[in-house]
Amino acid sequence: MTNRSILAALAVVAALAFPAAGAQRLSYPATPKKPVTDTYDGVQVTDDYRWLEDATDPAVKAWSAEENRLTRGVLDALPQRPGLAKRFRELLGSAPVRYFEMYRRGAFFAMKLQPPKNQPFLVVMKSAGDVKSERVLLDPNRLDSKGTTAIDFYVPSLDGRFVAVATSENGSEDGSAQVYDVRTGKRLPDVVPRVQYPTGGGSIEWDAEATGFYYTRYPQGDERPKEDANFYQQVYFHRLGTPASADRYVIGKEFPRIAETELTATRDGKYLLATVANGDGGEFSFYLRDPAGKWTRVAADADRIRHVELGVDGRLYALSLKDAPRGKILSMPLADPRLGEAKVVVPEGQDTIEALRPAKTRLYVTYMVGGPSEVRVFDLAGKALLKLPTEPISTVVVGVRLQGDEVLVLSQSYVSAPAWYRYSPRGGRLVKTALAGASKVSFADATVVREMARSKDGTEVPLNILMKKGTKRDGSNPAILYGYGGYGVSERPYFSPVNRVWLDHGGILALANLRGGGEFGEAWHLAGNLTHKQNVFDDMIGCAEHLVARGYTKSAKLAALGGSNGGLLMGAILTQRPDLFRAVVSEVGIYDMLRVELTPNGAFNVTEFGTVKDPEQFNALYAYSPYHRVKDGTAYPAVLLTAGANDGRVDPYNSRKMTARLQAATASERPILLRMSADTGHGIGTGLDKRVEEDADIYAFFMSQLGMR
Repeated sequence: MTNRSILAALAVVAALAFPAAGAQRLSYPATPKKPVTDTYDGVQVTDDYRWLEDATDPAVKAWSAEENRLTRGVLDALPQRPGLAKRFRELLGSAPVRYFEMYRRGAFFAMKLQPPKNQPFLVVMKSAGDVKSERVLLDPNRLDSKGTTAIDFYVPSLDGRFVAVATSENGSEDGSAQVYDVRTGKRLPDVVPRVQYPTGGGSIEWDAEATGFYYTRYPQGDERPKEDANFYQQVYFHRLGTPASADRYVIGKEFPRIAETELTATRDGKYLLATVANGDGGEFSFYLRDPAGKWTRVAADADRIRHVELGVDGRLYALSLKDAPRGKILSMPLADPRLGEAKVVVPEGQDTIEALRPAKTRLYVTYMVGGPSEVRVFDLAGKALLKLPTEPISTVVVGVRLQGDEVLVLSQSYVSAPAWYRYSPRGGRLVKTALAGASKVSFADATVVREMARSKDGTEVPLNILMKKGTKRDGSNPAILYGYGGYGVSERPYFSPVNRVWLDHGGILALANLRGGGEFGEAWHLAGNLTHKQNVFDDMIGCAEHLVARGYTKSAKLAALGGSNGGLLMGAILTQRPDLFRAVVSEVGIYDMLRVELTPNGAFNVTEFGTVKDPEQFNALYAYSPYHRVKDGTAYPAVLLTAGANDGRVDPYNSRKMTARLQAATASERPILLRMSADTGHGIGTGLDKRVEEDADIYAFFMSQLGMR
């Protein structure tokens, strides 16, 4: 950083911490314009910062380093940051133990998160909740003292003798699989490369005799051109004790280029199911392998089957959206799965069916009720039996099936810490297990209200507002509005110590259930994807206006937060309504919607966002693309963009280009900052230490901009 940049950064610290005192514009690194013009459907589009796309270019590296030095100079000098970092370290470092990603196969397996350890690790115990018998099978914290090696996923063999584990480094999600003997904990010599990558993910499932496993494999060696290395995922079989080069092809040559495949088997291993997503837009095909090795395509994309579960009663259960946008459940025999002859077990209702879990004589169905969820129990013929008791405005998830009809159920809310409960129809009640520790953080002084905001077209959008009891609606409260709105992903109530810190400083947190998500079924999702994406941004703006109109806050005290697809949302709202927000933090966001599909994972997003090759979709993309909607001379809010250098989901060049464009265009003294991390990716696999540092940066930035001491 130049002396001038350092002095400028230090000079604005007081203004950043106390906005009322005035402000001074930062001196940003010099960013030359090197215009490149493309033509899309007859429309010429000029890109001044195309050169920032090449992360290997020394000039790009030097520019990024300058931006990082400027950002660190500003953030590290904020008076709020040291106290926030200490508090986050205390809360997150002493958070209760959590178990997740569980299997009951011979024994009980789970991932365990035990702060202050950086990364979750893999454990095994005799039965669910028997923590006294717990043994550690693989702890990545011992492999890497920096906390940058993570377990992407793991799968035990059906008899529990072995476990295959995919690991990756530095947030890359580029994972290879190793195998461990569960009894001894020793690692076998087997190594299978590239079973996991951010584009199509990865999956493993064992054969019945534990002689080997099926796995998702990306092209290797000369199998395909280099540019296809992260596409054309297929299924191979690896036999234990043999080299990966000897693995045999199983299925997948007919899968789409942007296939995302998940493998599951019946408990006896006789049937293997391959769920194949056509990118990220919600299209699925399903292939079933019978005991004789014959594959049958149970459903194609056009059949609109969203999810399939292998029952223990010799039947297959499917969640169908065909003529039922809120979902219905079908049943058919595993031995002869004909979709046209499937029986409707649970018909479509008023609420959205999100998931199902078949047990011995019961069917557990999770319903999404606009954001909060609940679990209803049916018999296998579809007769409604009861609804599991849940807290209002909470999230309920049916986890692993145990013996018979017994299941584990996870429950949490904005004010109640997550806990695992054992449920059995025999006892008829939820019994708390030892699979979650007690939180030291209390929200007894907090309340959650759920209101309906109105979008531009009149659509009512749910808004969940977390605040301290007795908070006055006089417009003086600093508030953060969070949103996502994409891929049919529902934003659920969740418990976070970070929210406790925000409330302790007088803040309000509002979380929106925007279109593009799945809170009200597939129609809600489709109303916010492809050429309807603008509805998501209108919904978010409507929620912000609602908070102001209802007196929860005012524009000078309002911030917005989102990441990934939610980062696209941040870019859209700050360029469309820069007057409405005082500060925006956008994490690992997408901003150049005309070129994103040229990146590996961007190609997987085409089924959700659209393509510039289609004239109608191009017009929609160009109309809202944040990078192209930045206007010179506009007073933009304070903006902090974060990115990870190893992000395989959203290329970090999006953040570099958006930073350069905003810094050149803004007419306000509010800072435009880029926080680029060299040893993280999209966020998956980020260790505790780095999460603490990033949270401290984000909330210090918010507090400084919203006038919070």
